Amino acid sequence: MKKMPARIAIPVPHSGDPEYAERSLPQYERAVEMAGGTPVRIPLDRPPAEIMKIIERCDAILLPGSRADVDPSKYEAQRHANTAEADPKRDTVDELLLQDAYNMRKPILGICYGLQILNVYRTGTLIQDLAEFLPPEKQNVDHAAGRNAPVAHDVRIERKSLLAEIVADPVIPVNSSHHQAAGALGDGLRVVARCPDDGVIEALEGTSSDHFVLAVQWHPERSVDQDEPSRAIFRALVKAARTRHRELVGEFEAL
Repeated sequence: MKKMPARIAIPVPHSGDPEYAERSLPQYERAVEMAGGTPVRIPLDRPPAEIMKIIERCDAILLPGSRADVDPSKYEAQRHANTAEADPKRDTVDELLLQDAYNMRKPILGICYGLQILNVYRTGTLIQDLAEFLPPEKQNVDHAAGRNAPVAHDVRIERKSLLAEIVADPVIPVNSSHHQAAGALGDGLRVVARCPDDGVIEALEGTSSDHFVLAVQWHPERSVDQDEPSRAIFRALVKAARTRHRELVGEFEAL
């Protein structure tokens, strides 16, 4: 039997930095393609109604990283001096994507900024600057290491979790390129991985067993060529999208 197509919606990472967007977006697209999915770019400069028409034809969403930070007013906090400017166009598209995904139970994968916007969308909060938040004795991990450190630290994963099933290892080495992290958890989310050195939240999952919701704070799209757990994350998203596609087709045919 021919496999059903899996169309994965990926918003352009940043509306105000086209060089960054064009450098980073192909990495996510390639990772999806390697996993057998079809990436669908979601523009940030179109009217919401037009964007929704594109989103509705997709089976899952992937929220990528960004150079922006989520506007602290969205979680009722004062802006920290080190918090970057928000990207309202990206936030609008992310919210449209998340609204559709939760309404239609479409799979969600958030990466770095994607984890943060997911948590805030679900009424959670963010730690605006890890260097200010963590005590001195917990600052031996450079979470903002970026591309200069292919492996920044380990991540310890909860055994009874979707992520543990996907990567098949309780501890994995990861890259790291962020200065913010999830704080108070959003509704319907749970912590499934932390950095063992400082306790920073490294992965979240949805609490509904019938809805694939996974978000990681590191960048698996950067390590798919070297790292099997990274590839496994994208395969899991595409598999879940394919399953949801079949379910949605069946639901519409039954109407």
